[in-house]
Amino acid sequence: MAKNVFGGDLINCSTDPLTGFFRTGTCDTCGDDQGMHTVCAEMSAEFLEFSRLAGNDLSTPRPEFQFPGLQPGDRWCVCLQRWLEALEASVAPKLLLEATHMSAIEHISMATLLEYGLDADKAPRRYDGEEE
Repeated sequence: MAKNVFGGDLINCSTDPLTGFFRTGTCDTCGDDQGMHTVCAEMSAEFLEFSRLAGNDLSTPRPEFQFPGLQPGDRWCVCLQRWLEALEASVAPKLLLEATHMSAIEHISMATLLEYGLDADKAPRRYDGEEE
């Protein structure tokens, strides 16, 4: 089973709408996932607008792809690079860390992940500054 940034089992990001590179609800990945859809983000209006302006409209329904369109509050496995771009633009959405693939830690510091983590309180003690 795939692991999350805490080293635990990767949990579902969203099944309604169904997300992930494999459309299994998880932000699992493989070598074919060129976009690295590994970051489980909770959509915000600011991020959805940022993504639309960057050329990836996540708000508009696309029935031909069984895509309902996302709204603020929905969770979605977003491309790692798009999240980093949003971070740089100060519009990065919050993350569900238990549903964010462990490979994200290679590109996003644990401190940043914890800062944006909706579930940062579930971090193992080694990440919260305390001794184990």
